[in-house]
Amino acid sequence: MDIRKVRDEIWRGISIFMMSLRVTFYARVSTDKMEQAGSLENQVQYFTEYIQKNTNWTFVPGYVDEGISGTSTVKRDSFNRMIADARAGKFDFIITKEISRFSRNTLDSIQYTQDLLRMGVAVLFQSDNINTLDADSEFRLTVMAGVAQDEVRKLSERLKFGFRQSIKNGRVLGNDKLYGYDKEKCILTINENEAWVVRMTFELYVNERLGLRKISFRLLEHGVTSSQGNPFNTTTIKNILLNPKYKGWYCANKYKSLDYKTKQCAKLDESEWIMYPDPSIPAIVSEELWDRANAQLKQRGELFKQSGAVCTGSYSYSGKIICGEHGTSFHRQKPGAHENWQCKVYRTQGLAACSAPSLRTEELNQIMADIFNDLYADKSRLVAQTLELIQSIEPPKEDFSREIVLLRRKKEKLLELSLDDIITKQEFQRRNNELNTQLAAFETREEKATQGLDMPRIRALLEQELLLQKPINSGLAASIVDKIIVHNTGDRQRAKLDIHLKMGRLVPAELGKNATFLCCKNS
Repeated sequence: MDIRKVRDEIWRGISIFMMSLRVTFYARVSTDKMEQAGSLENQVQYFTEYIQKNTNWTFVPGYVDEGISGTSTVKRDSFNRMIADARAGKFDFIITKEISRFSRNTLDSIQYTQDLLRMGVAVLFQSDNINTLDADSEFRLTVMAGVAQDEVRKLSERLKFGFRQSIKNGRVLGNDKLYGYDKEKCILTINENEAWVVRMTFELYVNERLGLRKISFRLLEHGVTSSQGNPFNTTTIKNILLNPKYKGWYCANKYKSLDYKTKQCAKLDESEWIMYPDPSIPAIVSEELWDRANAQLKQRGELFKQSGAVCTGSYSYSGKIICGEHGTSFHRQKPGAHENWQCKVYRTQGLAACSAPSLRTEELNQIMADIFNDLYADKSRLVAQTLELIQSIEPPKEDFSREIVLLRRKKEKLLELSLDDIITKQEFQRRNNELNTQLAAFETREEKATQGLDMPRIRALLEQELLLQKPINSGLAASIVDKIIVHNTGDRQRAKLDIHLKMGRLVPAELGKNATFLCCKNS
């Protein structure tokens, strides 16, 4: 319709009910609960009858969204279809209950009503008595939509308060399908059909020191699969190990809302999490076992970072040993006292698929020690050069201020928990002492960081490492290796190797049944 002409008619006293208009409606509820579904049916019936009883109007079937929030229009399919149909000129007038049904975002409300007016479509917000054909509608819309948006903010704050009260009352919030537990009316009880899997996972990781992938295989051997019938993936196993509920602890403040309108969240650093023992959460594993598992996880994570490995693992030869027949990498295996490396094809398909021999880490270390000694016969010169290089580089200035600030924030949050009676005084004292110990350690490290390097100690350590005495440091031995190609000799007790060094040299080598020897070392 021509908005300017219609506004002229309204100014002359002609009501919109007397105009020949194509009229539709928009209805929405923000949840899919039964009582809300009934509300939606009532809205649809009301608007349909309201439009059809006016003989001057032509009824256009309405647009309905169910179970979708009003803070954003991104996922409201019917709303977006309505806007597209308005652009196509399928109706002249939209009736909706109130601004909060249209959108609780001020910017969205104003933007869409302005866009609709440009398309020749007006909107009547019935409960708010705002008709966008009126001259003052935009001002009134801004005020009313602002109130609706503030309601969303207040609702967010009320929900947070409700969460805190629920926690105080022993009600467990969060995921309703937590593996190992049954949950009814916010009360957790142990599901023994699943709890034994959780216990086995912790035992395999801590006491048998199996990796996440091997734990998945071991669980599969016991018939444990996901709900889709697949083996537990490593992410699922890691999440089980990380979840403090399994030791009977509550954990909150893991995520922070960035914008209550867009519902964007950011994961907070572990130091900012709020954790404490919760009597309403029955423990499946002991605190001691859980703590050991998480300490082990953290330690392995640090080793992974320090190794510089990205996808190849945290062991010295990971990703460096290649099968000459298949071009696939060798994977580490430790069935007993010895660490072995085997072709991936052999491990997955057996001897019939790949007959490349296995390699032992200690044999590889010895070969690399021989190469290292051959390349760097003058150890004293190497030590002097290394010390000179260390002294020439300005040492990085370690800044522990972030850790210190985070620990002090944790102490403040801990005090808040105590003041709100969420944790006992004894628990506050214990955890506060732990934080004080950590804080003192970081402050000591910060003080030491300002001191100079202990060069005599560094020299002694270098000389000791370069002796390459048994047990040989695998990291140092593998540090000069680019890749090792393993050739199939037809005899699994004997291997031919092409060792490619990082400085561009190729060193052929052989491994025998009871001996390790090199040939053509200076090739």
